[in-house]
Amino acid sequence: MIQQIKTYNKLKEFLNSSLLSHQFLLIDLSGNQIGDEGTLGLGSALAKCINLSNLTLDLSWNKIGDEGTSCLGSALINCIYLSNLTLYLRQNQIGAMGTSGLGSALAKCINLSNLTLGFSWNKIGAMGTSGLGSALAKCINLSNLTLDLGWNKIGDEGTSCLGSALINCIYLSNLTLYLRHNQIGAMGASGLGSALAMCINFSNLTLDLSSNQIGDEGTSGLGSALAKCINLSNLTLGLIGNQIGDKNTSGLGSALAKCINLSNLTLDLCSNQIGDEGTSGLGSALAKCINLSNLTLDLSQNKIGDEGTSGLGSALAKCINLSNLTLVLRQNQIGAMGASGLGSALAKCINLSNLTLDLQQKQFICFGL
Repeated sequence: MIQQIKTYNKLKEFLNSSLLSHQFLLIDLSGNQIGDEGTLGLGSALAKCINLSNLTLDLSWNKIGDEGTSCLGSALINCIYLSNLTLYLRQNQIGAMGTSGLGSALAKCINLSNLTLGFSWNKIGAMGTSGLGSALAKCINLSNLTLDLGWNKIGDEGTSCLGSALINCIYLSNLTLYLRHNQIGAMGASGLGSALAMCINFSNLTLDLSSNQIGDEGTSGLGSALAKCINLSNLTLGLIGNQIGDKNTSGLGSALAKCINLSNLTLDLCSNQIGDEGTSGLGSALAKCINLSNLTLDLSQNKIGDEGTSGLGSALAKCINLSNLTLVLRQNQIGAMGASGLGSALAKCINLSNLTLDLQQKQFICFGL
């Protein structure tokens, strides 16, 4: 028998419902301005849902602070059968204390195996991230974790501490981390990578470090660490706007080539400082990913010309198992020669069944009289 999901969009309706009967709940109160007071009332009701196993709760845009967040966590401790939790708290007023308090409470939910936490656009900082990480380290049965901590000024310290904590989640096989716009530098990226390399059961990893300041050094450290994740089969890596140049773009590719089980790769290097050398080097490295079947590569808004484009194509032609390719090269410096070279090379990908190609460039049209 399939259990029906009970859905509520108004706090009062949920408070008046049969709390003991709930097992699968979806509560969407986003944009309702319930504040800490409303969150306390919600928490009190959730604490009575002792048979709850699956909960999706969206409290984004609600002016919730540390007090409400901590109390919400305390309430969830009573839900002893809770195994799947999705909690969105985006764009509130949550600081380090509230984040740590919620984390400490979740650590007591011993049956939790699937967890999604959305904390973007709050005031968590390094201290809150460290506290959250320390708490999650005690969630030893977690197998799937998604954390969105974007726009929270967590910095190098918070990023490294988060990584170190995740090492303790020994059953973790699927991890998604959104850490964009967080003032993360080379040290934080390298520290996170080194920690993730010790999570030996990873098979699926999504890591978004876009719009930080990791630079060449951080990219090198991150790549070296990912090379040790030998069980990775699916990787999504977002490094938009990180001041990455040619040398370490090639190095990143060489590192990924050591992930011998990698079959699905999405790599977003948009808005960096990558030229022909880095593009050709990246392609040559990816050609060594012999099990790669699905590739999405975004190199838009870099400094790539004809030589790099042709070199990339020639390299990808050697990916004999490639069946699905999305290649975004818009807003570079690619002319007719580069486009033709790329096309000729991709025509040799005999197993390619699906191709998406974006070569939109800045066009200069001259009209003769």
